Amino acid sequence: MAGAIAFNPLDGVDVAGRRVLVRVDLNVPVRDGRVTDMTRIERVAPTIRELADKGARVVVLSHFDRPGGKVVKEMSLAPIADALAATLGRKVAFAADCVGAAAAAVVGALRDGEVAVLENLRFHPGEEKNDPVFARALAELGEIYVDDAFSAAHRAHASIEGITHLLPAYAGRLMQAELVALGSALGAPARPVAALVGGAKVSTKLDLLGNLSGKVDKLVIGGGMANTFLFAKGVEVGVSLCERDMADTARDILATAKTNGCDILLPIDAVVAPGIKEGSAARTVAIDAVGPTDMILDVGSETVHDLILALGECRTAVWNGPLGAFEFPPFDAGTNAVARAVAEMTQAGEMMSVAGGGDTVAALSHAGVSDAFSYVSTAGGAFLEWLEGKELPGVAALGRAAQ
Repeated sequence: MAGAIAFNPLDGVDVAGRRVLVRVDLNVPVRDGRVTDMTRIERVAPTIRELADKGARVVVLSHFDRPGGKVVKEMSLAPIADALAATLGRKVAFAADCVGAAAAAVVGALRDGEVAVLENLRFHPGEEKNDPVFARALAELGEIYVDDAFSAAHRAHASIEGITHLLPAYAGRLMQAELVALGSALGAPARPVAALVGGAKVSTKLDLLGNLSGKVDKLVIGGGMANTFLFAKGVEVGVSLCERDMADTARDILATAKTNGCDILLPIDAVVAPGIKEGSAARTVAIDAVGPTDMILDVGSETVHDLILALGECRTAVWNGPLGAFEFPPFDAGTNAVARAVAEMTQAGEMMSVAGGGDTVAALSHAGVSDAFSYVSTAGGAFLEWLEGKELPGVAALGRAAQ
């Protein structure tokens, strides 16, 4: 990954009177026809508002859920279009299809500064197949293409990759912020760099750990996956979540990190309890004193102290995954304390911090610091694939368009 990621920004682009297709991610939670979490809508609103304020005729494209290439009434974007209108504070038209006569009629009726949302892209099998015919049908509705959906950038779909071969392509403001943040975090970061990786299983993050061990100076491993590493080093972990069959793999990762000059930090003490439920009788023990009926559910206070000291030596931090079972107090204490320390260093100008992944976003929000990091990505799978060092089709397409 290069430090600076190539893309065409929106700065200076004349959009007045032009039909601008904006690919966003409106795949938000909906219950009983109402959006229950507005985060993704609020994050794409600035790009849509900017384009509309500049006189563009804004045509919003998005998928929703997994309808499998057919129309599923419950997966319509209609209620989400209403939520977008409320966020923008302006009327938003809705088309009952994303291509064909219904879409063309709604787009054709737009005036300068107006916004329309087209129906779920995934109602058509051509979207996920990156069908050139479907991509062309989308492109015919616009004159300019703007990608503001980093969270879908790991998909080589028609509205993400195919369409960039047919229209001038630009990065929206959310996409731009994501690419700049991630480029700064791993492409050409201020060193030393620390990565904090938590979560349940080593098996789901092998590529991530392998890539990061060659890019960062300190790799903090927490959550359930730390137990597998501890077990691989001969530490008894009781009844804790542990992939014992991954011990050899864990030892290989430790050896590779050592070869790369990457210091892996594992817990030196732990908060244990008989089981994982709120209010369990918890106690803190040294990592070599975990009993046969103990379950490790959080890092201990000495580990927290050492991690904060180690992070204090770093200029960049990348975070993916909580350090413990933060959903069940008191097992949120370790994640909360380290997150607040990173936030304080960030706010003091001592560190650039980037975090992402569903559980990570929830954990930082729980700790009350999600607004205090340099950048928190809601991209999920795309963020993880980026950290794994994989090329994302959506990002590659913007890079090609910028050449």
